[in-house]
Amino acid sequence: MFWLSDNVCWILVIVAALIVEAITLSLNAVWFALGGVGSLIAASLGASVPVQWVVFIIVSAIFMLLIRPFARRVLKPKGAATNADRILGEQAIVTQAIDNTQAQGEIKIMGQYWTARSADGAPIAQGSVVRVREIVGVKAIVESVPATDKV
Repeated sequence: MFWLSDNVCWILVIVAALIVEAITLSLNAVWFALGGVGSLIAASLGASVPVQWVVFIIVSAIFMLLIRPFARRVLKPKGAATNADRILGEQAIVTQAIDNTQAQGEIKIMGQYWTARSADGAPIAQGSVVRVREIVGVKAIVESVPATDKV
C-alpha cells in the first residue's frame, strides 16, 4: 500500500464495501463503507495510518450497533397477505359434516369451499355455524360458534 495514498486506499475500501452490499443486500457491508468514509476524512486531515484504522473500526462498529437494528426493522420485508388470511376469525357454514377421524368436512366461507377440520376433534354437523381459527396447508381449522355469537 506504500505506492497508494491513504485517501485512494480508503476510497477503494468504500467502493468495495458498497459493491459487496449491492450484491448481497444484507446490510452487512454498508457499515464498513461508512467506516471507510470516517477513515477517509481522518486521512484527509493528516491522521496516521494506525489512527485511520482505529477510526475505521470505531465508526463501523458504532453504525453497526446503533443503526443496524433500526434499519433492519424499517427495511424488513412485509409478509405477503394471502386470500387465506382474510378468512381467519370469520364465520362459515358447514356444508359437509366435519369428522376428523374420517378426514371429512367442508365449509363455505365468502363464496369459497374449504376442506375443514375441527380444532378440538369433536364432530360438527352439516349446517352448523363455525369460526375459522387457523389455516393449515389447504385446510381450515374451525371451532363451533355458540348460538349467542352467530351472525
